[in-house]
Amino acid sequence: MKYSWNVAQEVLSVAPPLQGAFREALQDFVFNGFTIPKGWKLYWSANSTHKSAAYFPEPQKFDPTRFEGNGPAPYTFVPFGGGPRMCPRKEYARLEILVFMHNLVKRFKWEAIIPDEKIVVDPLPMPAKGLPIRLFPHKKA
Repeated sequence: MKYSWNVAQEVLSVAPPLQGAFREALQDFVFNGFTIPKGWKLYWSANSTHKSAAYFPEPQKFDPTRFEGNGPAPYTFVPFGGGPRMCPRKEYARLEILVFMHNLVKRFKWEAIIPDEKIVVDPLPMPAKGLPIRLFPHKKA
């Protein structure tokens, strides 16, 4: 199931369930030449974090192998947040995702009804027509 989880993490990097969050600056600091004063409210974006080429080479490429070994640096892959505010149900979500993927792959083959369906971003990447598929049960041996 290790590779399955790598695939799931790559999907979560493309479309994280947590889009971001607001934080308050605890002290003055400079970011990209801009001074951010203490007390300002900031919004960090998980989607933008996952698109950083500094931490994810070829971020537009679907590559589950980027999660092999130690994976990305801490706080660069944050679909469930990070640190003390990390989603408390992260491990439950992991189990649910893996069980769903296992049953889908073991029980069905599928085909896309619209093979070249476009992806639109509003605000998440989504198939333009909802990704209709046909499921075919695997034949019993």
